[in-house]
Amino acid sequence: MNPIEKLYKCRESIKLKIPFKPKVAIILGSGLGALADEIDAVSVINYSEINGFPQSTVFGHKGRFVFGYIGEVPVVVMQGRVHYYEGYSMSDVVLPIRLMRMMDAQSLFLTNAAGGINSDMNAGDFMLITDHISNFAPNPLIGENFEELGVRFPDMSAVYCTHLRQIIKDTAKELGIKLHEGVYLQTTGPSFESPAEIKMFRSLGANAVGMSTVCEAIAANHCGFEICGISFIANLACGMTENPLTHDEVMEAGAIGAPLFKKLVRASVEKM
Repeated sequence: MNPIEKLYKCRESIKLKIPFKPKVAIILGSGLGALADEIDAVSVINYSEINGFPQSTVFGHKGRFVFGYIGEVPVVVMQGRVHYYEGYSMSDVVLPIRLMRMMDAQSLFLTNAAGGINSDMNAGDFMLITDHISNFAPNPLIGENFEELGVRFPDMSAVYCTHLRQIIKDTAKELGIKLHEGVYLQTTGPSFESPAEIKMFRSLGANAVGMSTVCEAIAANHCGFEICGISFIANLACGMTENPLTHDEVMEAGAIGAPLFKKLVRASVEKM
């Protein structure tokens, strides 16, 4: 089955379960899934209930869509994403992005837990994504192009919407939340980066690093989403401290940062 056929099957499976049209799509990163439990939910659909949909296998990713409202804004929330390092094809990794666009969502709010590369950052900080770098992660647009999704050669000069970024910056200021701005770099994972790689990433202009998001942003830009994104700095990247990196540390940091994260995302979405 080619990617577009699988996508249409997933869409039909969703439509049979809920006739809901979201305005904003939100992807919640590692340790940040608690926001989905607090929206005014209309329906919850597990990924396993959707014909052909890839399943989340990482601890801390519940693997379900939550449909509902943040304020008066209709949203679809991915409580757990799928990653390239889980063994999925890149077309499967970005299938949820394309599916949410087919649900008529107009804006995409990406979030992730990341390692801070910029020495001005501390664990627990937030970074508004202004641009990105893909480091050896395959481009999700490789292969046959399907015109119903987007053009063969999409422009990437302004992936992260200036208007949405300004909403988030204004909201953070109103809430008194410190918000860095910077470039996010995606690796394939699942191993954490080496100290030498972090030095290289810093020289390339990256401010934070993780194992998701960039491929999703490329696919989202291709299919016409307005995009914004926030990285939660769960730890300082390898070589910046003497401590070894673990996924448990990421989850623990996410739990601590969750209250501020929820405030910032909720208040920002209400203005979108």
